[in-house]
Amino acid sequence: MKPTILIDADGCPVVDLTVRAAREAGLDCLIVCDTSHVFDKPGAQTWIVSKGADSVDFALVNRVQPGDIVVTQDYGLAAMCLSRGARVLRQDGLEYTVDNMDALLMARHMAKNIRRSGGRLHGNTRRTEREDQQFARALRAILAE
Repeated sequence: MKPTILIDADGCPVVDLTVRAAREAGLDCLIVCDTSHVFDKPGAQTWIVSKGADSVDFALVNRVQPGDIVVTQDYGLAAMCLSRGARVLRQDGLEYTVDNMDALLMARHMAKNIRRSGGRLHGNTRRTEREDQQFARALRAILAE
């Protein structure tokens, strides 16, 4: 059975790259978003869920199957998808694995504690062409396996 590529599309800068790679590989691609982000991409099905805290995450994790490929920047969603047997790729090309997930979740927890105590962290940097290239390379490598 061929895997499906699922995209956590709320705030995702690599939707077009992912849909194109799925089409080239002959795989189904599912874009999951809430009602505030509507996508219509040839070669992909869009699944729109109601707005709400983590509504996209729960819809996606309930749909994912072992062997599927998930694109997300959300560590919590990534951890849930890994537990369901999916391959999970961040939008800069980092593959989430059982080996790196604990450290990533711990870093997220520490950052949350810093913000709660009034501390400030540096914001995200502007997305670069290099990150798009790294993502495309990483996705194609997974698809070639």
